[in-house]
Amino acid sequence: MKKQLLLAAAGLGILAGQAADNTKVNKRDRDPNQVTADDQKMNPSDRDLVQKIRKSVTDDKTLSTYGHNVKIVVRDGQVTLKGPVRTQAEKDAIQQKATTLAGAKNVVNELEIAPEKH
Repeated sequence: MKKQLLLAAAGLGILAGQAADNTKVNKRDRDPNQVTADDQKMNPSDRDLVQKIRKSVTDDKTLSTYGHNVKIVVRDGQVTLKGPVRTQAEKDAIQQKATTLAGAKNVVNELEIAPEKH
Protein backbone atom coordinates (compact mmCIF):
# COMPACT_ATOMS: atom_id res chain seq x y z
CA MET A 1 0.00 0.00 0.00
CA LYS A 2 2.79 2.41 0.92
CA LYS A 3 4.54 1.77 -2.43
CA GLN A 4 1.29 2.42 -4.30
CA LEU A 5 0.90 5.77 -2.54
CA LEU A 6 4.48 6.74 -3.37
CA LEU A 7 3.99 5.76 -6.99
CA ALA A 8 0.73 7.69 -7.14
CA ALA A 9 2.40 10.76 -5.63
CA ALA A 10 5.23 10.52 -8.16
CA GLY A 11 2.66 10.23 -10.94
CA LEU A 12 0.87 13.35 -9.73
CA GLY A 13 4.16 15.26 -9.90
CA ILE A 14 4.60 14.21 -13.50
CA LEU A 15 1.02 15.15 -14.33
CA ALA A 16 1.56 18.55 -12.72
CA GLY A 17 4.53 19.17 -15.02
CA GLN A 18 7.20 18.32 -12.43
CA ALA A 19 8.88 15.49 -14.31
CA ALA A 20 12.32 14.51 -13.08
CA ASP A 21 15.19 15.93 -15.07
CA ASN A 22 17.92 13.31 -15.25
CA THR A 23 19.83 14.98 -18.08
CA LYS A 24 23.00 15.56 -16.04
CA VAL A 25 22.99 12.04 -14.61
CA ASN A 26 22.38 10.46 -18.00
CA LYS A 27 25.17 12.50 -19.55
CA ARG A 28 27.54 11.55 -16.72
CA ASP A 29 26.69 7.84 -17.04
CA ARG A 30 27.46 7.85 -20.78
CA ASP A 31 31.08 8.66 -19.93
CA PRO A 32 33.04 5.44 -20.59
CA ASN A 33 34.96 5.96 -17.33
CA GLN A 34 31.75 5.83 -15.25
CA VAL A 35 30.57 2.55 -13.74
CA THR A 36 26.97 1.67 -14.57
CA ALA A 37 24.73 -1.34 -13.90
CA ASP A 38 25.82 -2.77 -17.26
CA ASP A 39 29.30 -3.17 -15.79
CA GLN A 40 28.08 -5.57 -13.08
CA LYS A 41 29.99 -8.85 -13.33
CA MET A 42 27.99 -12.04 -13.18
CA ASN A 43 30.64 -14.31 -11.66
CA PRO A 44 29.45 -16.07 -8.48
CA SER A 45 31.60 -14.10 -6.02
CA ASP A 46 30.54 -10.68 -7.37
CA ARG A 47 26.89 -11.72 -7.52
CA ASP A 48 27.05 -13.01 -3.96
CA LEU A 49 28.69 -9.79 -2.71
CA VAL A 50 26.17 -7.49 -4.41
CA GLN A 51 23.30 -9.59 -3.03
CA LYS A 52 24.67 -9.37 0.52
CA ILE A 53 25.15 -5.61 0.30
CA ARG A 54 21.70 -5.10 -1.24
CA LYS A 55 20.08 -7.21 1.50
CA SER A 56 21.90 -5.25 4.18
CA VAL A 57 20.70 -1.97 2.67
CA THR A 58 17.10 -3.03 2.11
CA ASP A 59 16.82 -4.61 5.58
CA ASP A 60 17.71 -1.26 7.18
CA LYS A 61 14.32 0.33 7.77
CA THR A 62 15.92 3.62 8.89
CA LEU A 63 16.97 4.34 5.29
CA SER A 64 14.76 6.35 2.96
CA THR A 65 13.36 5.05 -0.30
CA TYR A 66 16.27 6.83 -1.96
CA GLY A 67 18.69 4.89 0.23
CA HIS A 68 17.01 1.57 -0.49
CA ASN A 69 17.30 2.20 -4.23
CA VAL A 70 20.97 3.16 -4.60
CA LYS A 71 22.91 1.47 -7.37
CA ILE A 72 25.39 -1.15 -6.17
CA VAL A 73 27.78 -2.40 -8.84
CA VAL A 74 30.44 -5.02 -8.11
CA ARG A 75 33.26 -5.77 -10.54
CA ASP A 76 36.00 -8.17 -9.46
CA GLY A 77 35.30 -7.45 -5.79
CA GLN A 78 35.34 -3.65 -6.29
CA VAL A 79 32.06 -2.09 -5.10
CA THR A 80 30.74 1.18 -6.54
CA LEU A 81 27.83 2.91 -4.81
CA LYS A 82 25.89 5.43 -6.90
CA GLY A 83 22.69 7.41 -6.71
CA PRO A 84 20.92 9.92 -4.50
CA VAL A 85 20.37 9.60 -0.76
CA ARG A 86 18.60 11.98 1.62
CA THR A 87 21.31 12.77 4.20
CA GLN A 88 25.02 12.49 4.96
CA ALA A 89 24.15 9.99 7.71
CA GLU A 90 22.36 7.81 5.15
CA LYS A 91 25.33 8.06 2.78
CA ASP A 92 27.68 7.02 5.60
CA ALA A 93 25.43 4.13 6.70
CA ILE A 94 25.29 2.64 3.21
CA GLN A 95 29.05 2.99 2.78
CA GLN A 96 29.58 1.28 6.15
CA LYS A 97 27.41 -1.66 5.09
CA ALA A 98 29.39 -2.09 1.87
CA THR A 99 32.72 -1.66 3.68
CA THR A 100 31.81 -4.28 6.28
CA LEU A 101 31.16 -6.82 3.53
CA ALA A 102 33.78 -5.86 0.93
CA GLY A 103 36.55 -4.10 2.89
CA ALA A 104 37.33 -0.38 2.97
CA LYS A 105 39.81 -0.56 0.08
CA ASN A 106 37.16 -2.13 -2.16
CA VAL A 107 34.40 0.49 -1.89
CA VAL A 108 34.01 3.60 -4.06
CA ASN A 109 31.28 5.85 -2.69
CA GLU A 110 29.73 8.03 -5.41
CA LEU A 111 26.46 8.57 -3.53
CA GLU A 112 25.05 12.09 -3.71
CA ILE A 113 22.81 13.89 -1.23
CA ALA A 114 19.59 14.83 -3.01
CA PRO A 115 18.50 18.44 -2.60
CA GLU A 116 15.42 19.08 -0.50
CA LYS A 117 12.20 19.52 -2.46
CA HIS A 118 10.48 22.85 -1.91
